[in-house]
Order: sequence, then C-alpha cells, then structure tokens
Amino acid sequence: MARRERVVRMSVEQPLWRALTGYRVLTMVYAVLLGFFGRDRFERPWVAVAFFAVMCVWTLATLPQVSGAIRCTKRFLVVDLVIALTGILLTPVADEQTQTVDGPTLPSIWTAGVALAYAIKGGWRWAAFASSLIAAANLVARGEPSLDTLHNVLLVWVASVAVGYIVEVARASERTLARALEIEAATRERERLARDIHDSVLQVLAMVQRRGTALGGEAAELGRMAGEQEVALRTLVAGGLTRRSHVSEDESEGAVVRLVEEPEDMSEDIDLRTLLAPRAGAKVTLSDPGAPVPLPAPAARELAAAVGAALDNVRVHAGTDARAWILVEDWGDEVIVTVRDDGPGIPEGRLVQAEGEGRMGVALSIRGRLRDLGGTAELISVPGQGTEVELKVPRAPRDKRGKAGTK
Repeated sequence: MARRERVVRMSVEQPLWRALTGYRVLTMVYAVLLGFFGRDRFERPWVAVAFFAVMCVWTLATLPQVSGAIRCTKRFLVVDLVIALTGILLTPVADEQTQTVDGPTLPSIWTAGVALAYAIKGGWRWAAFASSLIAAANLVARGEPSLDTLHNVLLVWVASVAVGYIVEVARASERTLARALEIEAATRERERLARDIHDSVLQVLAMVQRRGTALGGEAAELGRMAGEQEVALRTLVAGGLTRRSHVSEDESEGAVVRLVEEPEDMSEDIDLRTLLAPRAGAKVTLSDPGAPVPLPAPAARELAAAVGAALDNVRVHAGTDARAWILVEDWGDEVIVTVRDDGPGIPEGRLVQAEGEGRMGVALSIRGRLRDLGGTAELISVPGQGTEVELKVPRAPRDKRGKAGTK
C-alpha cells in the first residue's frame, strides 16, 4: 500500500506580505509627489532627485523580495534599511530648513514599510531593531525634534512592534492548528486500519492460535507465534511505536505540514511503554500504569534491554511453556520494572557458579546495565516457584534529564 500523506496548507502571514507590497509602491509614489510639489524648498535639488531615483528603482526591482518570507532575505532587509536611513540623513543636506521647520523627510512614510518588512519576517524583536534605528535617524536629521516628530517616530515604533508580535502569534496558531489537523487525520486513519485489521488479520491470527494449541505438537508452536504476532499487531494499531513530527517547510506559503519521521533527540524523554510493548506476547503479559512513563532516551533503552535480557533467561532456562509477567511502576522519583515467571526457579548458588564459568548474562546484561544507570537489579528466586527480577532506575531532576543514563 502506498504511503498516505496529508498536507495542510494555511497562511495568515501571506496576506500581510501582499499588503506590504502595495504599501511600498503607494508610499514610494507619495514620497515622490511630496518631493515634486515641494521642490522649491530644496537648496540642493540634485540630492533629492538622486535619492528618489534610487528609491524608485530599488522599490520596483525588489517587489518579488517582499512577496514572501523565503525571498525576503536578511541581505535584502539590511540594504533596505540602509537606503531608508540614508534618505532620512540626506534630508537636511537637500533641505537645510528641515532642522528648523517641521517638514517631511525625503523618504517620508516609505520608511515605515522597511520596519514592517522586518516585523513580518522576524517578529517584534526585528521590528524593534529596525524602527529604533529609523527613529534615531529621524531625531538626528531634525536637530531639534518637535513634538510632532516624536509622535510620528513613536507611532511607527509601536505599530511595527505590534505587527511583529501579531505575526509571531499567527505563526504559533498555524502550527498548533496544523498539528491538531494532522492528529485528527492520523487518528481517523488508525481507526480505519484497526477496523480492517480486526475484521481480517487479527481474527485469522486468533484462529491459528486456538487451532494450533488444540492440535499440539508443531502446530502448538505455530499457534504460539501467531498469538505473539496478534499482540504485537494490536499494540501497533493502538498507538504506533514511531515518533512523528510536524514541520513547516515553506513559511512564505504558510504552514506546509507533512507527517514525517524524525530522528530521536537523545536528550529528550521517551515513553518507556513504547519500548516494552513489543515484548508482550502470548506468554508474556505487560502491565503498565496506563499513562506515559517518561525517561531519558538512553536510560529507557538500557532499561528495556535489561528487561529483554531477563525475558531471554526465562525462555532459555524456564522452558518454552513458562509464562512471564512484566509490571511497570512509576513512583515519580524512580521507575520500577518487575519481570516475573512461573518457571522452576534458580537453584541456590547457580548464579555464582555461572559467573565463575564465564556466563555473565545476569551480571552484565541486567545488573551491569542498571548499575550504569545508577539503579539496582534484585533477583529473587525460589526453587519450584519461579523467578522475579526487580529493576529500579532513579529519575533525574528535570534540569538534569539530558545527562541521565549517560555515565
């Protein structure tokens, strides 16, 4: 069956880029018209004409750069800000009366578009950086800024920071909504698969287990294997054992989200139950708290490996007919996993003898793993009454989770 993939495309941000594109064009025209109708006040008109030419060419040539987050690069934003600051600082050069008469700067309100580009691209922190430089340039160009100048500067600063904050909130909302939609789609698909599998594969496996047990001999072994596969398949259908992640691939088109496999971060916690679930089978019963049992990834894997070693000992030494039970307990400051079987037990002194003969299964595979984790492994066995292995792993504080289990 082909891999099913659901793509969710949303964009609260994209309309802001389109609005910014129109704003830059309109404010460019507005600044040029102000300069044209106020040309008589310029002592050096060639300075104004040169700046207007650069501003118009730059604005029109870079319209694609403000069409989305991907094309709006940091290099473009830096050059855009430099042009805006240059236009403001050139205003007293072209019009010496600017420092005494409260008139518009050469770029006028075109500079607000620069701050808005920073806001949409990088959020409120980027907006605060750009608008602060623009404000400082305005104050320097004015010499003795009036109350109106301070008002306009503060308005641009607050507006750009507010837009940047809104963009950050919108992006977070898109990611949350995309994740919710993906979880809903995955849940529906899992339910559909569960119905199909329950009606076909699981029923066949259950029938093979029953008939094989009734027939005995080689058929009983086949039935046992079918029972183990039934349990494993039920576990897989119920929750899945592979971590998933939802990632944004193209911010310029909103949150483009795909269900993808992600390498596991070894510093993060994982649910111990997902590692122990495959151990359950027809002769192995797993009992867990019903809630996640988080442990640092290295500690969880070592503990699961120790449980696997204990089950291997059950199969090898207790016989194929022996049953085993795995009990998982989460006590907050430590996790306890108990593996118990109904085999014949271990004769007194047998473990010491095995270690002397070089067979180090219990010593290394179980006790050694737990010792490296700072935990303990206690083995209790009574001849004729089975064996019980109790594995204890201390849980490190939250701020030290990344170091737990890496000794």
